Amino acid sequence: MTLNIPNWLIITGGIGQIFTALIYPYIRHQVFDWYNDVKQLKPLNQEIAKTYGRYIQGLNFSFGLIAIVLTSNLKEQSELAIALTGLIAAYWVGKVLTQIAYYPMYDIPKKKIFKIGSYFMNCLFVLFAVVYSLLLIYNCIGFFNLN
Repeated sequence: MTLNIPNWLIITGGIGQIFTALIYPYIRHQVFDWYNDVKQLKPLNQEIAKTYGRYIQGLNFSFGLIAIVLTSNLKEQSELAIALTGLIAAYWVGKVLTQIAYYPMYDIPKKKIFKIGSYFMNCLFVLFAVVYSLLLIYNCIGFFNLN
């Protein structure tokens, strides 16, 4: 089985991940009114929620930067490439599964821009999950000589 993942696809995914990191504060504030909800928590829980929000933003940005700067390294078929693409694939597959399982229960604001934005963001999440899952499969095939 020959699997070819073009560099432009990985870089596109990287740009998309950086975009999600940069747009994340806007979505929390404008779409979900997240900050007002967080204010209702106890002070320690407020800080925990803010910290996790920063973790998510930092991971998205970092994964994007890795994809752009280390594109070839993600396709080395080495143990490290397997570990890193496996980690990122699990992150995005988990995000997509969470979106499907839990988020339909909640309403997003009815403005057309938010509706379109939610479809766009979900498409990005699926793209990231597919790209990194394919990279993981590619790396495993090469590393374990499964051709």
